[in-house]
Amino acid sequence: MQHFASDNYAGICPEALSALLAANDGHVRSYGDDLWTLRVADRLRQLFETDCDVYFVFNGTAANSLALAALCQPYHSVICHQLAHVETDECGAPEFFSNGAKLLAVGGEQGKLTPQTIAEAVTRRSDIHYPKPKVVTLTQATEVGTVYRPDELRAIADTARQLGLRVHMDGARFANAVASLGVSPADVTWRTGVDVLCFGGTKMGLPVGEAVLFFDRRLSEDFAYRCKQAGQLASKMRFLSAPWLGILDDGAWLRHAAHANAMARRLAAGLAEITGWPALFPVQANAVFVQLPEPVDAGLRERGWLFYNFIGAGGARLMCGWDTAPETVDRLLADIRELADRPA
Repeated sequence: MQHFASDNYAGICPEALSALLAANDGHVRSYGDDLWTLRVADRLRQLFETDCDVYFVFNGTAANSLALAALCQPYHSVICHQLAHVETDECGAPEFFSNGAKLLAVGGEQGKLTPQTIAEAVTRRSDIHYPKPKVVTLTQATEVGTVYRPDELRAIADTARQLGLRVHMDGARFANAVASLGVSPADVTWRTGVDVLCFGGTKMGLPVGEAVLFFDRRLSEDFAYRCKQAGQLASKMRFLSAPWLGILDDGAWLRHAAHANAMARRLAAGLAEITGWPALFPVQANAVFVQLPEPVDAGLRERGWLFYNFIGAGGARLMCGWDTAPETVDRLLADIRELADRPA
């Protein structure tokens, strides 16, 4: 049975699995010196149209935390949205791996930071008793399923530069954002002023693994040592990197993301049609947030549906994955219709 709790619930997509099995042939060099890893790194440079440094780690928490640690000192601070994953769901890892850099969480409509909120956080205090702001981190797509447009990113990066900040992007669902916007990956990263991207692979259909891309290669000095010290240097690195080749070579990463987005739109449209309940946020990627009446929420869980309610913005989060079937969306909608029509 498919569920809507997380796009992490989905299995490995066929393209990634095929590449993983192909890499399981004979003896190859370890710790990233294999041809699979070198090929994927070059393929990512082609995709992003720039000569960036590429590293592979096991998960998003490590990617974000190590990347942020590379951008600041322990006495610095990182500006993030109050709903950002680094703030709410990484168990203090960004602070831990940076040896104490503080997260400064700020608000913002639709899960987004703005130049104004960033400037306010930076200029609030400038005395030596306050951790000096050094980095702004953006989530693309955001934790509430919205997407930063290129002009929004450019405005934020311009403000960051004026204030002496680096720009980090948490791209756990970067593929969904690119599919939604219909632009090239470069147009929503380094061309708009992003210094470092944590490109999420797991939610795209990989078995495990995220890629950390440094567009400003000067910032990646000694990053390999950070990965090793943090237990993120895979000895059999080809099994982290090869699945990337499977989804990148024929554009599967973008097709799967577009499909997940389409399923979210199908779900949101069905909800509006059969219940009149609007989505709490614009459905721009692969998530739908809706306020379910308690009897409907409970009834769905009794029928075995799994979804989350703990996201800080409130409401039920219904997340579509690369493999979410239209029939699954329609079955959920049918159950919601039946439960909503029951007399109170």
